[in-house]
Amino acid sequence: MTKLTPQRFSRQAVSRSAVIDIGSNSVRIVVYEGPARAPAVIFNEKVAAGLGRGLAIDGRIAPGDAERGLVALRRYALLAEHMDVQDVQCVATAAVRDAVNGPDFIAAAAEAGLNIRLLSGEEEAEAAGHGVLSAIPDAHGVAVDLGGGSLELAEVSRGKVGRRASFPLGVLRLPALRKDGEQAFERAIRKMLRAAGWPGEGLTGLPLYLVGGSWRALSRLDLELTKDPLAVLDQHTLPRSALRRLLRATKRLSFEELRAIPGMASNRAAALPDAAALLAALVNILDVPEMTVSSSGLREGLLYQALDAETRAQDPLIVAAEFEGRRLARFAPHGRAIAEWIAPLFADEAPADSRVRLAASLLSDVAWSANPDFRAERGTEIGLHGNWRSIDIPGRILLARALYAGFGGTDAEFPAMGSLVTPERLARARQWGLAIRLAQRLTGGIQAPLDGSSIAMRGGKLRLTLTREWHHLMGEAVERRLRALANALDAEPVVDLLEGG
Repeated sequence: MTKLTPQRFSRQAVSRSAVIDIGSNSVRIVVYEGPARAPAVIFNEKVAAGLGRGLAIDGRIAPGDAERGLVALRRYALLAEHMDVQDVQCVATAAVRDAVNGPDFIAAAAEAGLNIRLLSGEEEAEAAGHGVLSAIPDAHGVAVDLGGGSLELAEVSRGKVGRRASFPLGVLRLPALRKDGEQAFERAIRKMLRAAGWPGEGLTGLPLYLVGGSWRALSRLDLELTKDPLAVLDQHTLPRSALRRLLRATKRLSFEELRAIPGMASNRAAALPDAAALLAALVNILDVPEMTVSSSGLREGLLYQALDAETRAQDPLIVAAEFEGRRLARFAPHGRAIAEWIAPLFADEAPADSRVRLAASLLSDVAWSANPDFRAERGTEIGLHGNWRSIDIPGRILLARALYAGFGGTDAEFPAMGSLVTPERLARARQWGLAIRLAQRLTGGIQAPLDGSSIAMRGGKLRLTLTREWHHLMGEAVERRLRALANALDAEPVVDLLEGG
């Protein structure tokens, strides 16, 4: 059974931080609060300043675009000050890096009190790679960050960022490269990568981790085309074969039809054909088997790079679930104690499933304040759509299934997810939820009774054991939940009341 190590939060670990990202398309601020390893976004705003638009004309940031960006930066600086943000990182990337008047823009931003760090292409690639690792610690492949002015590639493996490079292949520059046709476009990309040593030894045949708004927009199109029952972008996986339908769709659908896709921004819809063509070229050149979307990128990578080794080693899913469970619990949270109490019933499960079961246990009290008729739905929503890191789509479904059962959901009404998770795993997640539900009812939502009781399967019987001081916890409600769990485990429920201490 996997050893579950406690992860504690200090007052400093839940302070507020912010990243201001000055990109070629947009200027954005994201404010985070929560544990350092898995901070939650509490404010996110961007202005489509388009600082990179003028570079193709005269190599300069156009005056109107510069002023629009500076207005946004002055606003962000003021907001961060009054939001009590303790740490602000302000970085600029390709547009400011490449513009003749980039230094003038940085000087003007400094007047607003912002200390801008101008990232080199390699630093930008490194931050994007660390962003992927912050959310997918076991990532093994190539992080590919597509921005307005540049494309960054970074090798990610074994928790580290390896070889990295930056190329002038942002979406604002792609139309000029595609004017001579797709074959000429791919040849130009291949030549550019080869000049930088890509792909080098060991860099072909690996998955891509897609970072950036244009890739997310392309993945949003894929979810629309496939009618995926769980339209979550983070860690959405696209097989190589998906490129064919994406290329066809970007040629067949009009801008208006692409813009009508839920959540699709106008500027992203306009760039979809170029993004699809670039992805197809990269997949061919690097011989990519599949692609995975990462919602964590440069900004999250900057935060991750600032962490010490011990904090980096924490599990972001468990850290976030524990923080959320602590925030919403009725009494002192004890999700870990629940996970350990029910563990004997699931001793044979894979470590990956034990991890999701722990997350469900940590979240076992988060819906108590909802309307009783909708607690199960609230649990499902938290599991499926929570801002979790380091969990794939099947993991989200298992988490939601456990919480749905844990909050009393009617089994027939759980959303159909059979195409994404096997019935056997869904049944196991339901058992987790019923076991958690029993623990919560037995104890009244407090921890002490867990120390005087146990649950185990022996000889086809589900045995609930209570020491003498806790005999009176037994009642009709506990018996009902014990029977429900026993039925799910195909066992006979038995209560053992010990007479000893």
